[in-house]
Amino acid sequence: MAGTRITNLQSAAKQPPLVPPRSTVSQGAVQMRIKTTQSSGERLSQSKSMVLQESDLPQKPISRHRRNQSQHNVLSAAGGSAEQLVELKGEHLNVAKISDSGKKQRKNWNLMWSVLTSDQLLLYKERQQETAVKQGSKTDVVPLGGAVIEWTTEKSSKKNVFQITTNTGSEYLLQVDTYSTASKWYDAIRKNINSSTKADGGFPLRRSNSTEYLPRHSSLPGYGSASPNTKQRNPVHRRSINMFGSSKLKHSTSDSADKNGVKNRLKKFIIRRPSMKTLQEKGLIKDRVFGCHLLTLCQREGTTVPKFVQTCLDAVDKRGLDVDGIYRVSGNLATIQKLRFIVDQEEDLDLDHSQWEDIHVVTGALKMFFRELPEPLFPFKSFQPFVEAIKIKESKHKVQAVKKLIQELPKPNHDTMKLLFSHLHKVLAFSRKNLMSTQGIGIVFGPTLMWPELDSGNMAVNMVYQNQIVEFILIESQEIFNLDRK
Repeated sequence: MAGTRITNLQSAAKQPPLVPPRSTVSQGAVQMRIKTTQSSGERLSQSKSMVLQESDLPQKPISRHRRNQSQHNVLSAAGGSAEQLVELKGEHLNVAKISDSGKKQRKNWNLMWSVLTSDQLLLYKERQQETAVKQGSKTDVVPLGGAVIEWTTEKSSKKNVFQITTNTGSEYLLQVDTYSTASKWYDAIRKNINSSTKADGGFPLRRSNSTEYLPRHSSLPGYGSASPNTKQRNPVHRRSINMFGSSKLKHSTSDSADKNGVKNRLKKFIIRRPSMKTLQEKGLIKDRVFGCHLLTLCQREGTTVPKFVQTCLDAVDKRGLDVDGIYRVSGNLATIQKLRFIVDQEEDLDLDHSQWEDIHVVTGALKMFFRELPEPLFPFKSFQPFVEAIKIKESKHKVQAVKKLIQELPKPNHDTMKLLFSHLHKVLAFSRKNLMSTQGIGIVFGPTLMWPELDSGNMAVNMVYQNQIVEFILIESQEIFNLDRK
């Protein structure tokens, strides 16, 4: 018997071993890896084979639409090609910080000395020398990596306003009176955002009121429902949680998945958004009235005076000529913006409706229309000739010079100006009741109807000339526009 047992044991030892359990195999594999004499290059190649290569990733579909190049385009944090970096040494810009890491702030405009670097926008309260900049006297730093830039007309009544939203949720409004200067800064910042984001492999987008980030490859298989701070859970473990957890826990898990899905869809929409031209062709976005060039608007409407201007002036003639402080008193801004929205959407505008009973809302919308023209009612090229004409001392020669300049204006500018000054002449006829004088109207409409294309010279001096030109035309309107002739 003893001999038989020894023979069986020896034969068993010669047989190939049974397959060990999974845990034993994995442990043995680790031990064999530690003891192996493979070179570091071979081990590196084995480890690289476990990493998802760029060529293995699904290729992004080619967008059917070109990126919108209008003033409403939005630069997404994940799109765009690398462009040459632009650095601007410094210039005064109007800046308002309306959100700090998702927390809304009161909008206060400040004139800031702005310096653009490859990946930051530096804002100073005053113009700084190079030595002061190096000492760290920066007032605010706007990181451009992963930021979004877009033109906006809804956040402010000022013209040439664009918004920068950082990847942390902070929002800045920047504005310059000159469109060419604003466009220069917009293009330079857009290029730097595009280049810095591309160089860093794309920044995660973050909600303005949350600390949650969008996953960088959330659209790939296996990444759709996971965020960077969540781990893949074992299905068995998940079932055990649902079995012993409360119903509130189940609801929060489902809610988190829904949020991730919404964020993923939003990210794809931003990257693949169609151009403004495409949206206009489909009728989803209509041509605007506010902010549209006067000549373009009149050609579209088939008139020489914008219909909105005619409607507002008729309403004031009907029920506002004797109102105290007409055109001087400001209307409710929220109501004015509502009226503007209705006009831009080409909806029927009835100024006799009760919601527009405050005549100052109508006059405020009219002044906003003139302020937001890309080129003012007095065109840029005629600004300096009007200034030279107003300097003429002899009244008769001054009238003839101003009249000649007005007659040389384009037809929409001339006819709109004639209608407006004819209306303002009626306002002066009720000056005892509305307490408005030629000087008061000049102060209101001077900066509204004319401004220089470039902010050269003294702003205060320009404002004086603006007021004097409007006041003089108003006084001599009957002679200049032949108002007393049929």
